[in-house]
Amino acid sequence: MSPSDQTVPEISVVVPAYNEAGNVVPLAREIAAALDGRSFEILFVDDCSKDATRQELIDAKAELPMLRVIAHRHNAGQSRSVRTGVMQARGAIICTLDGDGQNPPQDLPTVIDALTRDDAPENLALVGGDRSANRQDSAWKKFASRFGNGLRKAMLNDNCNDTGCGLKAFRRSAYLALPFFDHQHRFLPALMIREGYVCEFRPVTHRHRMIGTSKYTNFGRLFASLTDMMGVMWLNSRARNSRGSDEF
Repeated sequence: MSPSDQTVPEISVVVPAYNEAGNVVPLAREIAAALDGRSFEILFVDDCSKDATRQELIDAKAELPMLRVIAHRHNAGQSRSVRTGVMQARGAIICTLDGDGQNPPQDLPTVIDALTRDDAPENLALVGGDRSANRQDSAWKKFASRFGNGLRKAMLNDNCNDTGCGLKAFRRSAYLALPFFDHQHRFLPALMIREGYVCEFRPVTHRHRMIGTSKYTNFGRLFASLTDMMGVMWLNSRARNSRGSDEF
């Protein structure tokens, strides 16, 4: 049965993956276990991996019927992978987490339930994870992250301590209203606020990478963030929010 023939799920979990053989199938199993009893689908977006990532996922579809495998024809980066997944997703609620397995899927209900709770602010569009208290990385990587997050928070006023946390839940309709650019995934809270939405954050856990290596360097991430931050600051300076519209 193709995805279009199935009941439309409430939740779509989008996982960008590049050269994550050995990580992706255990992660997919954990996601399925964490959301057992809910209406959901899982979309892994393979960003033209050079290892067995794609084949491992294809083979796992027999075990995990809710699993969908989307594959880029050319490597395009994490933000484009997230966007591809969101565009293909059928759920109104999107969850993301990193393909390296460092975001424990058992925290998915934390952000989903916060986003969909009955007393949520009317314009709540994103609930992000905050690893600050539990981050399992080297001291140097944590220092670089704190520095980058602090600088971004001060310049963009997005009230986000940990924008690099891949674990997020957001409304698909709100995401599709945002301007897209490479590295956009690092600035989702600021861009959501720009469009008049509300963002919240919840503490989540974090764990060591078990297989493979990080795709980013501290300096590479910082340089990209600085140049992108200037662009987001420009976007914010040009924003004019209508605060909604009415039809008569």
